[in-house]
Amino acid sequence: MTQDLKDVARQPLSAEQAALVVVDIQEKLLPPIHEKERLVRNSQLLLRLAGILKIPVVATTQYAKGLGGTVPEIASLLPAPEPIDKLKFGCFGSEQFCSALKALPGRRNTVLLCGMETHICVMQTALGALEQGYLVHVASDAVGSRSEWNWKIGLERMRTAGALISSTEMIIYELLGGSGTAEFKQMLQYLK
Repeated sequence: MTQDLKDVARQPLSAEQAALVVVDIQEKLLPPIHEKERLVRNSQLLLRLAGILKIPVVATTQYAKGLGGTVPEIASLLPAPEPIDKLKFGCFGSEQFCSALKALPGRRNTVLLCGMETHICVMQTALGALEQGYLVHVASDAVGSRSEWNWKIGLERMRTAGALISSTEMIIYELLGGSGTAEFKQMLQYLK
């Protein structure tokens, strides 16, 4: 691990600097995903946290005309507007996505990633975010691929590139910071 990555890993997550990116959790893509229930459950937790902490969310679909829309259990938690439909695998290949991310309120320098597939769209999005100078946190249990091997190798590639590989609970509890807040009490009902 380089010193730079250690320094990045030491920086605490901040809700004021973060944006949640929900990548391609779609009707025709989800069924063959390895441990898809875990991916959906943890993505829902991140979306609930984003709502409570007022973290902006940008969601995408990959060629929705052919692969369907965002699955209802995720779509119901997305703030408006509609997910950004793209044809490039990496979200940063979409000008609409890049514009939406740049237009978010505040100083957003951290991208929290969930979605699929880990080794394709999520990985290429992480590389694009790193290239643009964002800090990248990947919720490893809220991303998935059709095979466990591709999930693992995708996480490994992102880690090597400089992304921080986290878990949903690590991200949630780090952003909440402590148990004495109204936000913690609001989130607790979903964590039980």
